[in-house]
Amino acid sequence: MDDLLDAGHTFAVVDVETTGLYPDRSRVLSVAAVGLDAAGRPDGPRFSSLVDPGCDPGPVHVHGLTRERLAGSPRFEEIAPRLLEVLDGRILVAHNAAFDHGFLAAESDRAGMKLPVDRRLCTLALSRRLGIDVPNHKLATLAEYWGVPQVGAHTADDDAHVLSRVLTHSLLLAANLGLPLPLIGCDDRTGTRYPPHVSSPPCPWAYPGRLAAGQPLVQGMKVAVTGSTGVPRLRLAARLTAAGLDVQNSVSRLTSVLVTNEPASTTRKAARARAEGIPVVDEETLLRLLDAVQPGSPVEPRALRRTGPARQVVRGPLHGRRVLVLGGTHAQAAAVRAEITGAGGAAAVNLTAGVTDVVLMAGGETDRRLPRVREAELPLHRGEVALGITLPAPCTVPDPGDYVGRHRSAAPGAGVPVLPRGAVLDLPAESVWTVNVAWRADALATGTDVDVVAFLVDADERVIADEDFVFYNAPVSEHGTVAVSTDGDSERSVRIDLDLVSAQHDRIVVAAALDGAATFGDLGAVTLSVDGDTATAATATLDAGTTERTMLLAEVYRRQGVWRVRAVGQGYDDGLAELAVRYGVVVDAG
Repeated sequence: MDDLLDAGHTFAVVDVETTGLYPDRSRVLSVAAVGLDAAGRPDGPRFSSLVDPGCDPGPVHVHGLTRERLAGSPRFEEIAPRLLEVLDGRILVAHNAAFDHGFLAAESDRAGMKLPVDRRLCTLALSRRLGIDVPNHKLATLAEYWGVPQVGAHTADDDAHVLSRVLTHSLLLAANLGLPLPLIGCDDRTGTRYPPHVSSPPCPWAYPGRLAAGQPLVQGMKVAVTGSTGVPRLRLAARLTAAGLDVQNSVSRLTSVLVTNEPASTTRKAARARAEGIPVVDEETLLRLLDAVQPGSPVEPRALRRTGPARQVVRGPLHGRRVLVLGGTHAQAAAVRAEITGAGGAAAVNLTAGVTDVVLMAGGETDRRLPRVREAELPLHRGEVALGITLPAPCTVPDPGDYVGRHRSAAPGAGVPVLPRGAVLDLPAESVWTVNVAWRADALATGTDVDVVAFLVDADERVIADEDFVFYNAPVSEHGTVAVSTDGDSERSVRIDLDLVSAQHDRIVVAAALDGAATFGDLGAVTLSVDGDTATAATATLDAGTTERTMLLAEVYRRQGVWRVRAVGQGYDDGLAELAVRYGVVVDAG
């Protein structure tokens, strides 16, 4: 592990305000960057400027940057040389770093320059890894926790200054805990677009079925286009959307009609349309039909996410405790973690600020974290019975009686429900939820990837279209309903907007897959945190076993008018391709 305060680590804390969420069609309005040394202290270079985006400034109610305030500001290409000088050779740090990095990379590309950043650090991921006692990990919340005054929220200069001070405190805590920083490389795999381009907004009209021969188009029909067109594709798509049709990027069994000027087309869309028996028309026919599109039925508001029954928190003997298990084989440690969860406690995978107790089993005496456990004076439980749990034989460690820890009354977030494997919880009435997935920070050797993916499936647990499989090469579903992102080297997240889930989709399945020969026995336990805008709804710790290479982590699904989440923890020995096929994804050979 790198020394956390190694002089080779220097940082550039950045913040951008933008006209929207998508770097390929939105622009930067304001940018600030602060250079910090290895310990998070200012070391000279800093930059701040408003930027003329050359377009409408977008949500003024968020960033406060009106056309009048931006008038006379330089274009990005004018400020780029000074900004990139601050960033050059430094680790880019931001709160939701994929967003800021994506915009700066896109703007630099438009300016004909390359963003001189090889690694980035997300302070959201760092905050979660540290396990500090906060209800959420918003910048304002972290600033209050660390006692950092915040003058102007959503102004790039103030946000960058506040975040630099938050980072200083976080670096020191990470060093004290011996936690490596969640650094990731800025390459194609981690992505530079957040989230990727979404082709069209959700269609407000209910799906009426397929186009019948001799019949008109009806609002809500799903239309796909393949091959060259006389009308430029983007303009054609805009016209279809304006007419109330649902423009699709791929062909599925629900596609109403495929448009192509090549009857013998061999494209993937055309082949799928023939296999599904989907009607095919040429562009001339489509344009004629567009002159007489029939009214559709509005999508009925779904009275979902009502408040369900009161959530029952397991208040067993370990309620409010967060326990780290050191030593033992994977199977032995997994069994103890299961007992902890069953007793109402939370099982930790890293030594964080929120750990209240440590269970020591055979082999744990050499764990590099043990000296830090002693320094923190955490209660260290060993012997045949620890915390009321009978430890698996033969992995007990005698108690020499030379250490006394300080009892901690409760872990951060002690009131948050802990879901054992298979447990279900009704989600509170919020629209956007993020399933944050993490594992031990140094669990796998460099070069082994953990891919966290999502499937939007129907009542038969099958995907409907290609976009329903969301993974690192296609990190956002149609209309932005589900998006996956890489937040750190052992952190991934799946963001779900329940308001955008179509009537045809029944649930969202979140899974993980390991590449190469690695197994979940090598990785160890995986933790889940189901986070809303202001608080966490539930957490879980899952152990798949030993030989599994893929694992179903969680499901978010509708049942009797309520959105629910289930902790799954089901592992399989085969890989991601086989898992995708089971959900109906067509995987190309080779």
